[in-house]
Amino acid sequence: MNLRDRYDAATAGIEAPFAVVDLAAFRANAAGLARRAGGKPIRVASKSVRCRALLEDVLALDGFAGIMAFTLPEALWLAREGISDDILVAYPTADRTAVAELAADPAAARAITLMTDSPEHLDLIEDAAGDRPIRVCVDIDASYRPLGGRVRIGALRSPLRTPAQVAAFAERVLKRPSLHLAGLMAYESQIAGVGDVPPGRPARSRVIRAMQRRSRIELARRRAAIVRAVRALTDLEFVNGGGTGSVETTAAERAVTEIAAGSGLYQPHLFDQYSNFSGRPAALFALPVVRRPAPGVATCLGGGYLASGPGDAVRLPQPYLPAGLAYHRDEGAGEVQTPLLGRAADLLSVGDRVWFRHTKAGELCERFDALHLIDDDRVARTVPTYRGEGRTFL
Repeated sequence: MNLRDRYDAATAGIEAPFAVVDLAAFRANAAGLARRAGGKPIRVASKSVRCRALLEDVLALDGFAGIMAFTLPEALWLAREGISDDILVAYPTADRTAVAELAADPAAARAITLMTDSPEHLDLIEDAAGDRPIRVCVDIDASYRPLGGRVRIGALRSPLRTPAQVAAFAERVLKRPSLHLAGLMAYESQIAGVGDVPPGRPARSRVIRAMQRRSRIELARRRAAIVRAVRALTDLEFVNGGGTGSVETTAAERAVTEIAAGSGLYQPHLFDQYSNFSGRPAALFALPVVRRPAPGVATCLGGGYLASGPGDAVRLPQPYLPAGLAYHRDEGAGEVQTPLLGRAADLLSVGDRVWFRHTKAGELCERFDALHLIDDDRVARTVPTYRGEGRTFL
């Protein structure tokens, strides 16, 4: 039985649209991430999963420890649900109510670490928490700046870049008795989040690989110097780095103690563009064919589930099964209907399903309230997404 037939058979009693996770692929992807990490623990990026049951499943596997949350309310919820007692909030918060709530809950305050990169963050945390202890982490700019810094490649994150800047900020944290400096974080988005084999663009591939090679060398040296400077001031519990696309190279840095990863568990189509690893598509969604307006065209219900990021065609979901389908250039993936073109369209009838892959991992779960978990040739269980549990954090 081919993959499409297996998925169709396993979900025969479920009306589309719906989303699934292939557990065999999910487990294989998890094993691949752990293998690439070479023994360093992987902190699971919850924004790339957005399903409490699957977070529990992956944290039970060897090689995974702790969660990287994306908001403080999410971290509070996960801590209170007992998902993890080690949660790093990856982005600074300005939610004073949530900070006060954190400070008033000793168990949550022991489990959760807040991200900081400016004195304003420290002031806000202290104002909201009073004199109750709060754990913090310092975010470091990991972008690549060639040509004497005139060009910046990588995400716009922290203003702290040099060993001197980070050490000076660490000293400011250490002077505040209610704040405990637990760790450092540096996310190299230009390596971890940029595939080096964009389809049909060999020249761009060569440019990306050259940039990433130089960036890895520069960042490894700078990160090591930063860690030495801060460790001269205080002990650190962790130094976090990386992402799905750079697991093995980040893990090779002695200064890094743990890796962040999550997208590689679902293997959305954006992560097919890497030469250093390959995963199995694990998270999919199915749309029903509802009309056949012309030869070579099959129209699905819904489908306009665009991913975040730059406004380009890569953000569109990818028609996956059956193979050979493409979007109409004037319509793309639509709010209520998605016409698909190609010879494969003539083999589809009203009521058939088309299987899609989303561009960016957990964002799929913002569209569906449940995931049907396929094991072998059946749905083993159905679990709620964050949305299904009424948890829409962003």
